[in-house]
Amino acid sequence: MSGAYIGKISEGVWQVCGELSFASVPGLLEHREMFANAGENVLVYIDLGGVPRADSAGLALMVCWVRQARRQNLRIAFRNVPDQLLKIARVSGLDTILPLGSAGE
Repeated sequence: MSGAYIGKISEGVWQVCGELSFASVPGLLEHREMFANAGENVLVYIDLGGVPRADSAGLALMVCWVRQARRQNLRIAFRNVPDQLLKIARVSGLDTILPLGSAGE
């Protein structure tokens, strides 16, 4: 699977499925439904449990979503972050600034 998509699980909870790579991330950058019509200081969860593989483009996508949420005065948290993404985040130093949850969180 090379494509990726985002689906709404419940109010304020979204799931990303598919590979997050340089090929798939551009199509997800414009996805703004997660932040539309959300009130100020609402917490939006993005579940990455459906991501089997990711590269640094996936991490860049997460940074973009954090920035977008902050511009709209929303809070964002990632959960079920794949180990591969956690490792890239640690190496790049982004693990300390991204709201990364552990598996199952």
